[in-house]
Amino acid sequence: MSDNKNQSNNRKSDLLSKEVEHIDITSFDARKIVSSMEKMSFVSRETANAANIYNEMIKDKDCTIFLTLAGSTSAAGCMHIYRDLVKYNMVDAIVATGASIIDMDFFEALGFKHYQGSQYQDDTELRNNYVDRIYDTYIDEEELQMCDKTIGEIADQLEPKSYTSREFIKEIGKYLKTNSKKKDSLIEVAYDNDVPIFCPAFTDSSAGFGLVMHQERNPKNHITIDSIREFRELTEIKIKSKGSGLFMIGGGVPKNFIQDTVICAELLGKDVDMHKYAIQITVADSRDGACSSSTLKEASSWGKVDIAKEQMVFAEATSVLPLIASDAYHKGEWKNRKRKNFSKIF
Repeated sequence: MSDNKNQSNNRKSDLLSKEVEHIDITSFDARKIVSSMEKMSFVSRETANAANIYNEMIKDKDCTIFLTLAGSTSAAGCMHIYRDLVKYNMVDAIVATGASIIDMDFFEALGFKHYQGSQYQDDTELRNNYVDRIYDTYIDEEELQMCDKTIGEIADQLEPKSYTSREFIKEIGKYLKTNSKKKDSLIEVAYDNDVPIFCPAFTDSSAGFGLVMHQERNPKNHITIDSIREFRELTEIKIKSKGSGLFMIGGGVPKNFIQDTVICAELLGKDVDMHKYAIQITVADSRDGACSSSTLKEASSWGKVDIAKEQMVFAEATSVLPLIASDAYHKGEWKNRKRKNFSKIF
């Protein structure tokens, strides 16, 4: 039995031996590549146009920039890009899936890692070794369960009441200030710079498991997540913004949630403009009538997005996002922006 356990431990160590290294957009200058891509066609020209629109957003002093995250690009090596967009004042608020923020960013802040693997690996063997697979990336399931439990323990220490995901993530940021193993996570940097993070489908993540365990331990005095008040909070940011732009990685709930703030503001009797700028990087297809929550031009018919400054980039985000972000960093328009500090309005 002992030999079998040792063999299993050795195999797991083999599977989890090559860490994903997150790309550093400050270490290379993509400006020449992006300007060259402007003269090309297909996805290259889409990417260059998206980069130009993003720089316009950053240059526009009245523009609130919303970053939306869906999918697993954080696990795949883009985690530090999102952190640096906050650190260098190129993002004012974030709307993300719970997985991006908790299962990936908070997970690594606790000292855990993502690992390079293979999409062709035998998934039964992975399951037997308690290794979870995201395409060609691996996570240790035992470590992920420790992440679940930590979320529950943070909740145990809070006043029993309803919280928006933004409020709860802010508490996580406070926790990480003294408990993080990896400094400068996205949550911690956002906390330091008063950039709010919203996760409209928060329970669809490691946070959900942790909060279920928290409520099980505290059946009568527990916290809960108020997604309606969260929608109101995000809409309040839109109302307080003279203009706004969207930088969207993937689609889904985060994309739709931020676009809906325009409609919500109008229903509240507030005079707001459509999102002036919009970029979406996605591999979703529009032939099923969706494109992971509509194309940007389609969103214009709903009164959500202005079509004057919009660009769909049909590419896998890890291949083009580093270029767009590095181009913006090195162009340096962010140096002239004032921080919005939206976390302070609540």
